[in-house]
Amino acid sequence: TIPRTPEQAAAAQLDAYNARDIDAFVSCYTDDVSARHLVTGEVIVEGKAAFDARYRSYFEAHPDLHGRLDNRIVKGNVVVDRETVTGVREDPIEAIAIYEVRDGLIARIWFA
Repeated sequence: TIPRTPEQAAAAQLDAYNARDIDAFVSCYTDDVSARHLVTGEVIVEGKAAFDARYRSYFEAHPDLHGRLDNRIVKGNVVVDRETVTGVREDPIEAIAIYEVRDGLIARIWFA
């Protein structure tokens, strides 16, 4: 595999998310991936196995899930995506995801 740039890693995970390809989605993350709430610091998920399980059930629960990229900022190994997520609730969700990329894989995520 060719190492991905931080921007390519963020794009690959969003493409897999929208394709509902859980294996391709999870492959974009490190084994020790952690996701946290940006403001509270609350741990949402830690470790690739837990990450896989959480998103596998999320994909199953929301068959119309889709994330539209509205804006992306890349600075070094950090990518900030502003997205509109549909298929979860009646109204679209505005989401901000901050990805820290290490060796072509996403290692840390903060959601706001």
